Amino acid sequence: MYDLNLLVMMSKHWGKFLGGLLGLIFAILVIALGFWWAIFVFLCISIGIFIGWRFDLGNGLHNLLEQLFAKRKDE
Repeated sequence: MYDLNLLVMMSKHWGKFLGGLLGLIFAILVIALGFWWAIFVFLCISIGIFIGWRFDLGNGLHNLLEQLFAKRKDE
């Protein structure tokens, strides 16, 4: 019964739950690795999420690299 209520609360307030979880993970990383290493880890995670998001859209790695490194036409 209680686990159902927890799932309902998490689904209604998923942003707060995710923010709290990310804050906890960041705090643990800062304590374990130091501030700049924690920033580096979060930067790598963010890049990974961005690439995964592009894959989910069906754009694949080839199209992503084409968009990033394509020659721009000067008009």
